[in-house]
Amino acid sequence: MNLKELDPLSQERKELVSSFKSLLRAVKDRSKEDSKLIRKAFELALEAHKDDRRKSGELYIWHPISVARICAVEMNLDSTAIVCALLHDTVEDTYITLQDIEDTFGEKVRLIIDGLTKIPEVFDENASVQAENFRKMILTISNDFRVVLIKLADRLHNMRTLSAMAVDKQLKIASETRFLYAPLAHRFGFYTIKTELEDLAMRYCDSEIYNDLESRLKSTQDVRMRFIRRFIAPIKEVLLQQGYQFEVKIRTKSISSIWRKMQTKDVPFEEVFDVFAIRIIVNSTPENEKADCWKIYSVVTDFYQPSPDRLRDWISTPRANGYESLQTTVMSPQGRWVEVQIRSKRMDEVAEKGLAAHYKYKEDKKEDSKFDRWIAEIRDLLDNAESNAIDFINEFKLNLFRDEIYVFTPKGELRVLPVGSTILDFAYDIHTDIGDKCIGAKVNNRLMPLSYELQNGDQLEIITSSKQKPNEEWLKFVVSARARQKIKASLNEERKVIAQDGKEIVERKFKQFNLKMNAENITFLEKYFGIGSATELYFRIAKGKIDVNKIREIEDKNGLLVLAPKERQGTKLDRKSKSDPQSAVDPKNDVIYIGEDFKGVDYQLAKCCNPIPGDSVFGFITINQGVKIHRSDCPNAVHLQSKYVYRCIKALWKSEILQERLAAIRIVGIDQLGLVNRLTEIISRENKVNMKSIHFETNDGIFEGHIRVMVYDTEHLERLMGKFQEIDGVQRVSRWDTEEDIV
Repeated sequence: MNLKELDPLSQERKELVSSFKSLLRAVKDRSKEDSKLIRKAFELALEAHKDDRRKSGELYIWHPISVARICAVEMNLDSTAIVCALLHDTVEDTYITLQDIEDTFGEKVRLIIDGLTKIPEVFDENASVQAENFRKMILTISNDFRVVLIKLADRLHNMRTLSAMAVDKQLKIASETRFLYAPLAHRFGFYTIKTELEDLAMRYCDSEIYNDLESRLKSTQDVRMRFIRRFIAPIKEVLLQQGYQFEVKIRTKSISSIWRKMQTKDVPFEEVFDVFAIRIIVNSTPENEKADCWKIYSVVTDFYQPSPDRLRDWISTPRANGYESLQTTVMSPQGRWVEVQIRSKRMDEVAEKGLAAHYKYKEDKKEDSKFDRWIAEIRDLLDNAESNAIDFINEFKLNLFRDEIYVFTPKGELRVLPVGSTILDFAYDIHTDIGDKCIGAKVNNRLMPLSYELQNGDQLEIITSSKQKPNEEWLKFVVSARARQKIKASLNEERKVIAQDGKEIVERKFKQFNLKMNAENITFLEKYFGIGSATELYFRIAKGKIDVNKIREIEDKNGLLVLAPKERQGTKLDRKSKSDPQSAVDPKNDVIYIGEDFKGVDYQLAKCCNPIPGDSVFGFITINQGVKIHRSDCPNAVHLQSKYVYRCIKALWKSEILQERLAAIRIVGIDQLGLVNRLTEIISRENKVNMKSIHFETNDGIFEGHIRVMVYDTEHLERLMGKFQEIDGVQRVSRWDTEEDIV
C-alpha cells in the first residue's frame, strides 16, 4: 500500500499527506537529496506496514511518523535520523531485511536500524529480555548516538499513546521507562523529554497521586500566575531600560518532581516552595553571555533577597551533560521563596534540546567538553563484554542520575565525578593502572585513606605501590561505574587464575575416580552443587569451599556422572519440585489468588511494603523464597517490574475469610502532653485493633511515631488513620514502608 492506493478523498490519506509535509518542513538544513530519501523512507514504511493498526485503532504508519517528528522538532536531529525513525520498526515487524535497508539507503542507515531492532527473545531464563534489548541499544553508542536518541523518541511516543494498552502492559512499560529511559534522557541533556517521561510513567504507576497533584496544580494556577506577573514586573522594567534583549518563561515544576520533593523533604504539597521557576533568557553573544547572566543576577537580587545556600553556578562549571545556567532562590515580598534561572539563548537551547544542540554550538576546542568526556567514559564501560545484562544496566545507571562534584589534579586539571566519590574513584578516573595500584592520596596536602569521600574543590595527588592490587572490599567504597567496572574486571582476572588451579584439582580427581573430563560431567557438577558456571565451580573448589571427594558419592555410568538413588531426592536437580516457583508458574497467564492455595507454591507478604487486602498488588517469583506479594506502589516496585518483569505475575486478593494482616503507620505532628496515650486509646478501645509495636521520637517539639497494627483490609486501615488525623497536633498520617528484603 502507498499513498496513491489510498482513496484520494479519504480522511486518513489527507491526514497522512498533511503530516508528512509537516515533517519535511520540520527537518532543518535539508537538501533536495535529503528530501528524496525521507520521502523514499516514508513510502517504504507505508508499504511495509500496510494495513497494520495499533491498539488504538489508527494506522501503524502514524507511529513511525510521530517518532520522526519528535526527532525533528523536539531533538533537532538530522535527515539521516529522520529516515531511520521512519524505518525503525520495518526490520523487526515486517518482511523488510537489513540488506534491503542497506541496498536502498546505505550502510550508515543499516547500522542504525540494526541497533534499533530488538534481539530475539531466546536467552538465559535468568536474564531480562528488555535488559538485553537495552544493552544492545547502548552498545551502539560506540557507532552512532542517533540509535539511542531515536529509541528515546520511540519510547516517548509509546508513552504518549500508552492508554490503549492493557493495564499490566501499562505498568510494565511505565516502570521500565521510569527506571531506564527517563534517566537516559536526562544524561543526554533532554530535560523536557526526561520530565515528560517521568510524568507519564507516574500517571500509570501512581495514578491516584498523579491525579491528585494535577488537580491541585490546576486549582492554584490562576493565583500562581498573578503572583508571577507582580514578581517579574520590576525586573523586566529595569532590564528593558538597560537595553537587554530577553524573554521570560515560567516553568511549572513537573508532577513527578513535586512528588519526589514531597517524599524527600517529607512535606505536603502546600509546603513545596518551588512549584514553579522563573527563567530569564538573554539574547547574548558567546563572549558576553557569562557576564550578562551575572549582571541580570545582580538586577534580580537588587529587588529580592537571595538565599545564600541556594546559588548554583552551572555557567562556570557546566554539568556533564552540557547543562549551563545560573540558578538562585530569592524571597518575595509575600514571604515566598521563588527559584530564578538565568541563562543565554544558547544555554537554553542546549538545556532543552540536549545532545543535538550541544554539537550545534560546539566549536573547535583543544580539549573535549565535559559531555564528550562522559561519552568516552561510557564507551570505556562498554569494553567489559563479560557482564550480564542486569549487571550492565546496574553499572550503566550509576552514570545517569548522579549529581557531580568538581575536584582537581596536582596540576590543576578539573575532573568531574559523581557525588560520593572517593579517592579510588578519582584514581580510576585518571587511569586504570593508577587505580589498581592506589594505596591512598594527599588531599589538599593531607594524607587520606582510599575510602575518603571527596568534597567540591579538593586537590588530589594519588600515591601508588607496585605491590597493591584490587580486592573485594574496594567495591564497598566506590560509586562511579568506571571504577566498579575496572575493579570487577581485575578481580575476575584473579578469579580466573585461581579457577585454573581448581580445574587442575578436578582433572586429578576425575582421573583418580576413572571419570571423563567432559562438558556433560562438568555441567552435572555445576547443577549438583548449585553453581551457575564452570569458572565459579573451579574457583570454589580451589578455595576449598567445595569438597571434591563428594564425587565418590555419585554413581558412574560409563564414565558419566549420575546421582546415586539416595542422593536424588530433594536436590537442586529435582526441577519438578513443587517448591520451585519458576517451574510451577506461567507468569504470562497465571494469577495468584492471595488466600488460596496456588499450585503448591508458597507465598509471603513482602516486608518492604506490608500489603493488606484492598491494596493493588503483584507477585514476584524469588529465587528460593517462593512468591512474594508486593504493593503496586511499593518502594521496590519500579525496580522489580522493570528489571525482572519475567518474574512478576498478577495477584488478586480473595478474601472469603477475614484475616488480620500487619500494616505500618507513620505519624508526624507537634508534641503535646498525653498524645501517645490518646493514640493508644484509639487503637485499643475505639477500633479494637491489635497493636504489634509502637515507637515515638521527639525533636525540638516535633514528634514522629511508627506504629505496627493488625488490620483486615485497606478500609479498616484508612478508618484507623482517619481517627489519628483528627487528633489535635497531628499533621500527617501515612503508610510507612521500608526498602528491605525485596528478593
